[in-house]
Amino acid sequence: MTALKNDRFLRALLKQPVDVTPIWMMRQAGRYLPEYRATRAKAGDFVSLMKNPELACEVTIQPLDRYPQLDAAILFSDILTIPDAMGQGLYFETGEGPRFKKVISSLADIEALPVTDAEKDLGYVMDAVRTIRRELNGRVPLIGFSGSPWTLATYMVEGGSSKDFRKTKAMLYDNPQAMHALLDKLAQSVTAYLNGQILAGAQAVQIFDSWGGALSAAAYQEFSLAYMKKIVDGLIREHDGRRVPVILFTKGGGLWLESLADAGAEALGLDWTCDIGSARARVGAKVALQGNMDPAVLYAKPAAIRAEVARILAAYGAGSGHVFNLGHGITPEVDPAHAGAFFEAVHELSAQYHQ
Repeated sequence: MTALKNDRFLRALLKQPVDVTPIWMMRQAGRYLPEYRATRAKAGDFVSLMKNPELACEVTIQPLDRYPQLDAAILFSDILTIPDAMGQGLYFETGEGPRFKKVISSLADIEALPVTDAEKDLGYVMDAVRTIRRELNGRVPLIGFSGSPWTLATYMVEGGSSKDFRKTKAMLYDNPQAMHALLDKLAQSVTAYLNGQILAGAQAVQIFDSWGGALSAAAYQEFSLAYMKKIVDGLIREHDGRRVPVILFTKGGGLWLESLADAGAEALGLDWTCDIGSARARVGAKVALQGNMDPAVLYAKPAAIRAEVARILAAYGAGSGHVFNLGHGITPEVDPAHAGAFFEAVHELSAQYHQ
């Protein structure tokens, strides 16, 4: 494999010295970019774009071409590829987000689900990783990712997005055996999927636990964190002569940072409700931290964006172990120039913290 020309992101995840705080952004290949919208129109729809390795590569690299400050690329895909490969039938309803043709409602439904094979069932994702890695040619590292078992389970039981997770939580409390059976199958599938991405060329991986924060403290430990730990324990951690860092991101998980820091990952993602300085004090030297600007700041003028970047950098303080990011994904209505101002501010203002 080609040598990395910029490994700042990987170094920061391992708390090694860097010259400036590295930056990437969740959903950096997305609808805020006109070039992305053009490629998506060419593909026909989101699922067709995601399942075409060449087009997935094209949109993964678009933000890097526009913003030379970006320190990592993230695979263009979706967290719901695994349930789709399990036969749930993923489709997107305009204005309503992801939906599934089949819904899980019983232990019998769960027992009928296969554990997915990365190359056989999700080969288009592995092909996309290989294509992107080749086209990047060592420019920046490539991040692979998956949804967490709990987050995937919510979509499979609800049949799509949910505001209250009524069906999923009813199953969790009424029939914990069924919920554990589902989460165990998903954990096996996620482990195989992320290992497949690593073997195909992903140089770091992130687990998106988008809905872990909807659980009670006790339920989070048992039904979300326990399964993420199981995945971390099963991942390939050295490949291509390098450590493959793992990032865990539970949206709304700020209350449980100490438990998350003990899960075995190299880094924790933070949403914007957490103070990053307090988070650093709580986890100590155990893990690096990623985040955590409110995505809505990008609607403000560049001067305000810069001020918020400065505040977060100061809150984290001197030294490595910080990857700058948003506290969740960039939203479609953001002006691309504002994203550029954000990236420039991070590199320019962070140098003083790495003397």
